Amino acid sequence: MSLTIRPAEKRDVPAMAELIEEIERFYGATDTDIQPLEERRTQVEEALFGSPPLASALLVEDETGDIVGLAAYSFLWPAAGSSHSLFLKELYVRNTLRRQGTGARLMDELRAIAAGRPGCSRVEWMTDSDNPGARAFYKSLGFAEFDGKIVYRVDSGTA
Repeated sequence: MSLTIRPAEKRDVPAMAELIEEIERFYGATDTDIQPLEERRTQVEEALFGSPPLASALLVEDETGDIVGLAAYSFLWPAAGSSHSLFLKELYVRNTLRRQGTGARLMDELRAIAAGRPGCSRVEWMTDSDNPGARAFYKSLGFAEFDGKIVYRVDSGTA
């Protein structure tokens, strides 16, 4: 199967909103946990194509034009000194395409984006400690886990 990795475009918003439901279900969400489709569409459009955009995304498109994976990322500053970093928020490949090199291609593309951006010193991401599949994937690419940080999270108080 031929796959194309490309930046998300505004025309992709409906397909991305649908894929986000698949991602949520992958992480264990149930019907009552999932946002209505129209809300997801609005949030995707605002995040990727608002003024200013809050994030960027690479999409994996199959030969029929279906969106079958994504890498959502943002740039953060400062990273080291006065440089910035590319922060990968989500990497997802549809189950039927896993273990075929698609995730590795996405990671390569993200590293190339970071390397091509002046002042970008690194790529950073997190995975859940109870996600052995993701941890094994990153290890297979030669990436070591970094245990120097503790992640904190607090809800903003908005829905």
